[in-house]
Amino acid sequence: MNKKKLVIATDNYLPRWDGISRFLSEITPRLAKKYDITIIAPDFGKTKNDDFKVVKIPVNKLVIGDFQPAKIQYKKIKNIVKDADAVFTQTIGPIGISAIIAAKKKSVPLVSFIHSLEWELFPKSVSTPLLRKFLYPISKLFVRYIYNKCDLLITPSSNVSDMLNWQKIRTSKKIAHLGVDITKFKKGDKIVAKKMAGFEPNDFVIGYHGRLGREKDLKTLLRAFIRLRRHHKNVKLLIVGSGVKSIEQLFQNKENIVYPGPKNDVVPWINAMDVFVLPSLTETSSLSTLEAMSCEVPVIATKVGFVANYIDNNVNGMFFALQHPYALAKKIQILMEDRALRNKLGINGRKTILEKFSWEISADRIVEHINSVIEK
Repeated sequence: MNKKKLVIATDNYLPRWDGISRFLSEITPRLAKKYDITIIAPDFGKTKNDDFKVVKIPVNKLVIGDFQPAKIQYKKIKNIVKDADAVFTQTIGPIGISAIIAAKKKSVPLVSFIHSLEWELFPKSVSTPLLRKFLYPISKLFVRYIYNKCDLLITPSSNVSDMLNWQKIRTSKKIAHLGVDITKFKKGDKIVAKKMAGFEPNDFVIGYHGRLGREKDLKTLLRAFIRLRRHHKNVKLLIVGSGVKSIEQLFQNKENIVYPGPKNDVVPWINAMDVFVLPSLTETSSLSTLEAMSCEVPVIATKVGFVANYIDNNVNGMFFALQHPYALAKKIQILMEDRALRNKLGINGRKTILEKFSWEISADRIVEHINSVIEK
């Protein structure tokens, strides 16, 4: 029996690493067992995969924040979409929007995965307060217009579905949680990992990995680190990832801060951390937090998105108040002084991942949801 043709349209893809790229790197090989897949993605550089076809769209020279949009090539995308049995979009950018419009015009079943709340993400990604104020209502209207064209929205949690409903997005919604590769993201030898990263065994390493966007509020993490350094000279900071250049510069060539940039294999770097911090202003699920928990690294996070549901304060992680470096520093200090609590949070974090987050389950749900639209 011939496989159904599935077109995956995304404005974020390898070799540019972010949450969407990591999601696709895990999900696409699993979906390829069920579908004949074609990916439409920006041309950020060379990638290789023998399981599915990747159509690259040239990118613009213009960079917005840390995002380099693809050029608008609607005709090319339309010609790919028209032969598909379903379209599965990941983003609202030049590629995602073109795929959504083309699928709607050609009556091709259309499913979108919600990785972020764009009306929160877009304004926070710019540095000008006046522009942020203008972008917020415009983003809401545009997101509503685009997503109401879809046949189905897949969200990573029920609270994301609720937020979309509040914005009068009428399209049907179904849930598929993100997952973690538990065989890859697991606890390693911390001393060996610290040595690899350039730390001493007795250094207390505060870490973050992921995209360096404005909405991640890494300045709060930096301020908390500086506060702790005044009294604890063994405290070090590890930032893994890439993003907005001005944010990268905060961590480049700075004393007591290790900034290796993005890494294809982030597991050894996570294992070098004594605590992982997510200081974000907005999230849906935060794959990087799930990955840290899977490695038994205790996490301290802001109470945003689905993170508020899967972290149980002082059981498998800790919360701190948004944009509050003093509160964050106090939480980190508690963990510095209490190894037993660190171990407890790490063990319970891993247990949460094993019980609730699996790429196999997520892929099965996505296949089920896509097929429900194809078979209508």
